[in-house]
Amino acid sequence: MKYWLLTIALITVSCTKSPSKSSKNFTTKFENSNKTETATYSETINFYKKLAATYPQINIQEIGETDSGYPLHLVLFNTAKNFDLNQLKNSSKNIIFINNGIHPGEPDGVDASMMLLRDKIQNSAQLKKLNNIILAIIPIYNVGGALNRNSRSRANQNGPKEYGFRGNARNFDLNRDFIKADTKNARTFANMFSSLNPDIFIDTHVSNGADYQYGITHLFTQHNKLGNDLGKFIEQKMRPEIEASLLKKKIIITPYVNVWGKTPESGFSQFFDSPRYSTGYSTLFNTLGLMVETHMLKSYKQRVEQTYSLLNSVIDFTIQNGTKIKELRKNALKNILKNKTYPIQYQLDKNKFTALNFKGYKASYIPSKVTTGNRLFYDETKPYTKPVSYYNQFKPVKFINIPKAYILKSGWWKVIDRLKENHIKYTIFKRDTSLNVEVQHIKNYKTSAKVFEGHYMHYNTEVTLTKQSIKFLKGTVYIPIKQSGARYLFETLEASATDSFFNWNYFDTILQQKEGYSSYVFEDIAEQFLKENLSVKKALKAKIQSDADFAKDPKAQLDFVYKSSPYYEPAHLRLPIYKAY
Repeated sequence: MKYWLLTIALITVSCTKSPSKSSKNFTTKFENSNKTETATYSETINFYKKLAATYPQINIQEIGETDSGYPLHLVLFNTAKNFDLNQLKNSSKNIIFINNGIHPGEPDGVDASMMLLRDKIQNSAQLKKLNNIILAIIPIYNVGGALNRNSRSRANQNGPKEYGFRGNARNFDLNRDFIKADTKNARTFANMFSSLNPDIFIDTHVSNGADYQYGITHLFTQHNKLGNDLGKFIEQKMRPEIEASLLKKKIIITPYVNVWGKTPESGFSQFFDSPRYSTGYSTLFNTLGLMVETHMLKSYKQRVEQTYSLLNSVIDFTIQNGTKIKELRKNALKNILKNKTYPIQYQLDKNKFTALNFKGYKASYIPSKVTTGNRLFYDETKPYTKPVSYYNQFKPVKFINIPKAYILKSGWWKVIDRLKENHIKYTIFKRDTSLNVEVQHIKNYKTSAKVFEGHYMHYNTEVTLTKQSIKFLKGTVYIPIKQSGARYLFETLEASATDSFFNWNYFDTILQQKEGYSSYVFEDIAEQFLKENLSVKKALKAKIQSDADFAKDPKAQLDFVYKSSPYYEPAHLRLPIYKAY
């Protein structure tokens, strides 16, 4: 198959002949505004273009489209001055990929990353330390939201003075779009991510929810879901060492305070990042993921500076542990595929928790001055430090058998597009081919009554599996499992997986019958069919005797016979995805 060639149609800014460095002013808008303002989209891009024009170790590229009509930019730092994405994917250097402005009302990382790269490039000692590191930075991911600036949509947030809007140009929340890929942003990102194959991925945010003493929190990829040695590494080494590094800088940090409608004292669980979220998506490619969440009520100055410090701590950690990270990622796929099964659903283990020495504020409910009820009030004059239960263990509750390959019938171009964007390898049948495969039928599912990001999602999906010989036509897609995107395939093509393509409505047309019958006509056909198929006749009689509602419903009885007959269309409820072993 052919991948997108990222070296085509790129606008690249880098120079071998650079202007006088002293003539360039690289002070950011954040710094010039007494640390109360954030750069606009154009100011951000121009900053990086000037930086790339001055320093040959920095490059800025336009890569693909966004829903806004503006391109998505990627900034690269590499002391080797190699910026060809087709070559960097297999680099021996550790790649750290930083995504900013996914929610442009949370621009802390936008300003922090600008200062970070400037400070690295202008410090010779830092440059030497970064010989084995490649930094990849998306200046602003949600371009449409960044262009929609205002001063009011973040009602709970303390600055900056102006900021962008959470929804993108089509009002999608991009941090719910990584798997379903409804937006051009997500499709460009997938291609970019697969081209980079980063070792570490960082997404910068601002939190909402409870009040507490911390100015910054973290969401590391859920370690049970990341699995095997990578999961242990992120939970037992990466997280505690980065926390300790920040503490040395006199910055306290805690896991994301995942509470809604209650206070932290009652305990909280780790956020479970399914593949719709950025760090859940990065898990599918065995990348160590981290989401930064600064606290909404802290000053913009503090939030940006602490984001800057955390990014530096992650870089330092990667420098010290880069070889080990490469080794763990290299072995991750092998460790997954040596098993016969793969977990596709998890559940919080409510019997296991860690005691966090949590730094919060005393909370109480006091009479509201606005409504007739009570309101939650955090008293910042009464800080406390006390143990709080933190539930960070998730156990798998559903598994699938790992096939040799998935087979996708032709015509499902939307799925094929997703495979291409994520650099999934596949072949096309050149002739009609019959194979013994596992066929999947949707057995049960529920559908949300409320719209979520443009979808009425399915959930609690169950499938039935049968083995059949199927004739596949020329053009059918054969997708082998032994490839770097194996986990992506499990999580999207297995209908029962939380964020499967089925659950995101990719296959809703199979849920509706396209052919039917008139009862008065089919009565005669059904009578003859039952005479010739005594087992179906026996099953009908048994169901009438055992099911009182069914016994009172002649229409349901006739439909039972129809669906047991060869007249019933085989495509109804049958997924166009087959499993080869």
